[in-house]
Amino acid sequence: MLPQIEATVNSNLCKWSTQGAVEVKSAISRMIFNFTGKVAFGYDVENSKAETIESLPNFIQSLMSFPLNIPGTTFHKCMKDKEKMSNMVRQIMKERFNSPDKRPGDFLDQAINDMASEKFLTEDFIAELAFGILFAAFESVSTTLTLALKFLSENPHVLEELTAENEAVLRKRENPDSQLTWEEYKTMTFTQSVINETLRLMNIPPGLLRKALKDINVKGYTIPAGWTIMLVTPIVHLNPETYKDPLEFNPWRWKDLDQVTLSKSFMPFGGGTRQCAGAEFSKLYMAAFLHVLVTKYRWSKVKGGRITRSPILLFPDGVHVKLTSKRD
Repeated sequence: MLPQIEATVNSNLCKWSTQGAVEVKSAISRMIFNFTGKVAFGYDVENSKAETIESLPNFIQSLMSFPLNIPGTTFHKCMKDKEKMSNMVRQIMKERFNSPDKRPGDFLDQAINDMASEKFLTEDFIAELAFGILFAAFESVSTTLTLALKFLSENPHVLEELTAENEAVLRKRENPDSQLTWEEYKTMTFTQSVINETLRLMNIPPGLLRKALKDINVKGYTIPAGWTIMLVTPIVHLNPETYKDPLEFNPWRWKDLDQVTLSKSFMPFGGGTRQCAGAEFSKLYMAAFLHVLVTKYRWSKVKGGRITRSPILLFPDGVHVKLTSKRD
């Protein structure tokens, strides 16, 4: 999907550069929502009449509300927004059942084909699964890239190094206008360090939930079997014993961190065997976005940038930037 990702990013950033100040979180949210919806289950943003992207911010802000599902409550509104999204997927599924010869062969088609052999794959389950994929990609990528732009704006020496690495990729090509390749992506180590450092400083979810299958002894305390454990990953990521000067935005620190340490101390996409299935897709999308951004555009933060956690990350004033092409 790398060529598709780069084409999407190019198209969107070109539009941003013709506008005034752009609120980054909402703009990236729309971009990733439309792309993920299209490749996962054929969502056509141009022809859809459904309320889609407008519903998701409400859903995200309501996600951690008290679960009282009666009209007028935050949780009830959250569930109504989620139902709109699920119904959109169900409608697309219905169209595919009625026209099997027009199926594009995407993720949704694979799930439909597997319904005959996998009993748990019902229409309701597939609709929930598609929504989960869309929500996970939408929130993690848009939040991380918004934070990255904020941090890069405030740390020009990091931006300089990031730009140098990505412009070096262009100089090594026979055709400077050719698309980003997988091999090039794998060489962009500092770009990945910027992404990792952003995720470390502002881990998006408030923590990881696990269930104790047996009694667990931890430093004299016993966690009884059956209890739910919440590992607060933002605290793990700010441990000064692992990360020197943990509040400093320092992508260079990733050169010296070994894999054993990272496996125990860096969990932006989950921990152990239960990691997010979309982790590699998210990192690839973010790297492609940063590649296009720093090689083709300049930007300046116009206003906003304040961050709150309640308990998910929010941008009360937004992050507004002005983009200009480097060719201008």
